[in-house]
Amino acid sequence: MNLPGFPEAAPLDGLLGGLMIGVAAALMLLGAGRIAGVSGMASRAIMIERGGTPWPIAALFVGGLVLGALLFGAAEPIEAVFPSHWAWLVAGGLLVGFGTRLGSGCTSGHGVCGMSRLSPRSLIATASFMASGIATVAIVNALGAGW
Repeated sequence: MNLPGFPEAAPLDGLLGGLMIGVAAALMLLGAGRIAGVSGMASRAIMIERGGTPWPIAALFVGGLVLGALLFGAAEPIEAVFPSHWAWLVAGGLLVGFGTRLGSGCTSGHGVCGMSRLSPRSLIATASFMASGIATVAIVNALGAGW
């Protein structure tokens, strides 16, 4: 199915992926009573954070993310384009990590789990993520540095 102006779009794949993420988040919340935020799970899995989700659950959650990516990559090779210098990746990772701690959660925690619960903090955080992302892309493209 092609969308006008978006020949590479795969809306049915996006719908299926969104449903899978939603079901996983609901199972985590209903089954374990925890938010399925990747940054919180990752910080718990590598023992930066001591409280919250029990370590075995966090480790399995993060391991499942890695395993799923490896399986998908083996089944469907992905062409990735990276910045010209590794320093951009390091800087981006550090900024994301800082923002995640500052905002008390990441896009998955706020955007998927918090928004579905109509959490005011998550509504504001997600609007901030989106506005920052849109502004960053616009600035980078205006400077001719987009890829």
